[in-house]
Amino acid sequence: MKNPSVLAPERLGPTITAGEILVEIMATSVGTGFLEPLPLLGPFPSGAPAIFIDQVAKLGGSAGIISAVGADDFGTLNIERLRRDGADISAIDVLPDMPTGTAFVRYRPDGARDFVFNIAKSASGQIRMTDAARQLISRAGHVHVMGSAFAITGIGQILTDAVADVKSRGGSVSFDPNVRKELIAEHGQAREQMREILAVTDLLLPSGEELEVASGIKGEEASIGALLSLGISEIVLKRGALGSSYFAKDGRLDSPAFAVKEVDPTGAGDCFGATYLTCRRLGKSPEDALRYANAAGARTVTRQGPMEGASSFAELDAFIRETGSET
Repeated sequence: MKNPSVLAPERLGPTITAGEILVEIMATSVGTGFLEPLPLLGPFPSGAPAIFIDQVAKLGGSAGIISAVGADDFGTLNIERLRRDGADISAIDVLPDMPTGTAFVRYRPDGARDFVFNIAKSASGQIRMTDAARQLISRAGHVHVMGSAFAITGIGQILTDAVADVKSRGGSVSFDPNVRKELIAEHGQAREQMREILAVTDLLLPSGEELEVASGIKGEEASIGALLSLGISEIVLKRGALGSSYFAKDGRLDSPAFAVKEVDPTGAGDCFGATYLTCRRLGKSPEDALRYANAAGARTVTRQGPMEGASSFAELDAFIRETGSET
């Protein structure tokens, strides 16, 4: 399958997003919650939009993020990681009177996770449209929207403005609806924001129940059909250890996963989506984009820390040669 991408080519301008930047600190022991003193590991640079943009930059794609951090070590850690990997950090606001966002994580015996977040009352909760943000938007060729960002006051409008501006210049939009169905059910505004984004989405990147949350319909086949009928050109369903699937009006493509030992799954979906998008913006076929995206997600889970497994194309090529995919 050699479908030409409807996504704006790299030459039109960078991939941008808006959303939280935080540090992740994780318990080194398996258990439930944080109700007693525990050994901790971190801080690691994190935040789903930041992980996504870092992965785009690692692949050599032009990329930038609209966000905010505190004037503290956690903020510096994130900014320096993004700068080192080649991301545009010009629209990251440094706020002297707010801390950088944090996420404390502990894995339960069943593999689920307990979180203690500080996002709303951190610098990430104060992200605003600044002159630097406007300048980044004016140069962009593609906007990536994270569903989780809608929980931050003001982000929805920033993304709406960015999408309108970029689309008016022939740019494109991808959407990762990483929101829980409970949020959609309880907050009518979140559902309306999702509808508005779906109406302008070129590439949809759901996983698990997010497909049905986005479509509002039960069943994979029915959900795919309904979403494609909205005008979405490509849907890439993340299946974790089962690989991934590509859907378009002219067909379907399934791609196997890579067999690896999981160390830390955080960030795998973000690295997968960033890699698929970047490959397509660079003109690669759906087959090649899926293979690289599966490799990126798999390589990420073999590293402790959500950004630590972000990969270059050279690293992904070596990983594919050494690992091989499942059949």
